[in-house]
Amino acid sequence: MPLTKPVSRDHIHTREIRCRGFQRQDRLWDIEGTLEDTKTYSFDNKDRNGIASGEPIHGMRIRLTVDDDLQVHAVEVATDAGPFHICGDIAEAYSELRGLKIGRGWRKDVLARLAGVHGCTHLTDLLLGPMTTTALQTVAAARSRRARSDKDGSRPALIDSCHALAGDGPVVAREWPEHSSR
Repeated sequence: MPLTKPVSRDHIHTREIRCRGFQRQDRLWDIEGTLEDTKTYSFDNKDRNGIASGEPIHGMRIRLTVDDDLQVHAVEVATDAGPFHICGDIAEAYSELRGLKIGRGWRKDVLARLAGVHGCTHLTDLLLGPMTTTALQTVAAARSRRARSDKDGSRPALIDSCHALAGDGPVVAREWPEHSSR
């Protein structure tokens, strides 16, 4: 069902986020995210001599390289556009993510290293939100195959992670009846 028809309005701001996952030839995974913010009007900006309508205010990219266990092997960050000349200077700080593992404690570990003045709000939000989800979705098939071959009978971590995968719901009852609370 679509959204209802909105009241008359003016388009002001667009944020476009794109995340993609790739399996590399060396069996690692690259998760790439881009973020671009634009306005529908031009405005003054001291560092860039103004920003024209449709020109990116923020244009940022991250490449996160992980293994099947979602441990971070490498991080690359690029700021192609920022409102200040110094925005791109924070890129190297993201190398602090090497060795961390996406999973329990990931958000806390990332914020411990990159919150506030130690990172970029936009890059960190991109990383913790859509890129984390993309990493999980990208590596899920390989992890699932491995889990089936290692079948130890433990409860899948996906159960109770969202509405559709509620432990007492129909999907869990069908897919993992031994772990259903129905």
